[in-house]
Amino acid sequence: MFLETLAQNTQLYLLIFVRIFALLSFAPITSSTAIPAMARAALALFTSVAIFPMVYESGYVIPEAGLMYAALIIGEVGIGIITGFLLQLIHAVFFMVGQFFSLQIGFSAAMVFDPVEQEEIPIIGQFFNYFAMLIFLTTNGFYKLFHAGVFRSFQSVNAYTFLSQREHLYTMILTSIGMLFQQALIISIPILGSLFLVSVSMGLLAKAAPQMNLLMMGFPLAIALAFFIILMLVPFLVSAFSILIDENFSRVLGWLHLYWEAQ
Repeated sequence: MFLETLAQNTQLYLLIFVRIFALLSFAPITSSTAIPAMARAALALFTSVAIFPMVYESGYVIPEAGLMYAALIIGEVGIGIITGFLLQLIHAVFFMVGQFFSLQIGFSAAMVFDPVEQEEIPIIGQFFNYFAMLIFLTTNGFYKLFHAGVFRSFQSVNAYTFLSQREHLYTMILTSIGMLFQQALIISIPILGSLFLVSVSMGLLAKAAPQMNLLMMGFPLAIALAFFIILMLVPFLVSAFSILIDENFSRVLGWLHLYWEAQ
């Protein structure tokens, strides 16, 4: 019975599939090029089968005109991309934390190739990125991803609502980007402040004792101090990263709830 219903509503199933596949192509971890595209498509395929009964019972109207159906596909892809992008923004926070003070400790020039992201990133940025991925996995990140990005997404918004009401989207993107810089700066302030004090101290010593080679002394001191502070802050970073991940999912759910109220 289920297979017959699925076969008779392949157009609806395709709309579900393109949204989930677009979401997985932009969401944290699942968007990595280290994951084969075939595995990502298979995951989207089986997730679409699981979510199909809920969408079918909600009465999703499929238009008869081919042009309208193509517009629905574009809308569903847009919902998946935007949802995945908003969830991916939180990982940009952790990457930016390392970027803020890489220059002060002299590591901004040390670029390493990240096989997961397929790009060169600073060593400190890669450390915080992997650290965030580990916290994401240990805090049921995949469950939250499918709950917020898939289940609540189909429950709250469809392509009709998404294409007709875009003001919520603009507000959400601007707010999320602003929060990106704010959260990254707040996390990196302890290290930035300490490195600033080191720079001020080196400047005062340079005036008091010009014969000292403070350039050779300043870099090792800044590196040692930065790693010492990172080591001392690890328990607090775990808590802060967990809170940021939860807040990001809550922000996405709030954005979906706005569409739910608009229906």
